[in-house]
Amino acid sequence: MREEGAAPLVAPDGETPIVVLVRPQLAENIGTTARAMANGGLFHLRLVAPRDGWPQQRAWAASSGADRLLDAAQVFETVDEAVADCHRVIATCPRPRHVVVPVMTARGAAAELRAINARGERVAILFGPERAGLESEDLARADTLVRYPLNPEFSSLNLAQAVMVMAYEWWVAADGTPPRELQTHKTHVATKGELENFMGHLIDELDACGFLRNEPKRPGMIRNLRHWFQRGEVTEQELRTLHGVVAELSRGRMRHGRPEKP
Repeated sequence: MREEGAAPLVAPDGETPIVVLVRPQLAENIGTTARAMANGGLFHLRLVAPRDGWPQQRAWAASSGADRLLDAAQVFETVDEAVADCHRVIATCPRPRHVVVPVMTARGAAAELRAINARGERVAILFGPERAGLESEDLARADTLVRYPLNPEFSSLNLAQAVMVMAYEWWVAADGTPPRELQTHKTHVATKGELENFMGHLIDELDACGFLRNEPKRPGMIRNLRHWFQRGEVTEQELRTLHGVVAELSRGRMRHGRPEKP
């Protein structure tokens, strides 16, 4: 049922987590789950007793091109059958009760999943049906539970959102993107020498126009200007623009008959 323009989603070598949707109710939710999985680099989808059967064309329509995940989805009658070849089973559960079992956040579970797969072991993550979530019998098949630390006054997620949280944490657990970076495009952050060159230009012109004429306050005013530019991650291109601004202000001052300070 692949649509034209579907993404070329291919699982990497080795083990990656298997997403198991237990008794999913709507085909659209299965499709949006596949989309969330593709966003986070999860490639294996299993369905346990989908309410309306399988396949359902509406799932492909809702997947935004994650067709390959749906094409390869496996269907099982029971949770036991779906996880029979897995070494570990993790289940999402909003309010675990009356069980003695490790409970992790999505972030903690992602690190655990990476470690499990790195050992060559297969692991499944269970997600319950949209209306009521996993039942006690489903949870009994899991050795670890995952609970998302959300607003306790409103922690309701739809199926794709629940999968997206886990997929995101799985992806960033091995992603090298720095938490913060300055997008400079074709320029670069100015060096201290370039900043000092601009500061010299600026101070000369401020002296010439009389802005720094108050001698007692002059050092502090220059320090304030220097701190402003030093902390701002000014780029080389921005400094060139500021040089032009200062030069034009100087020319404009001279055109209006105000000579430079001797």
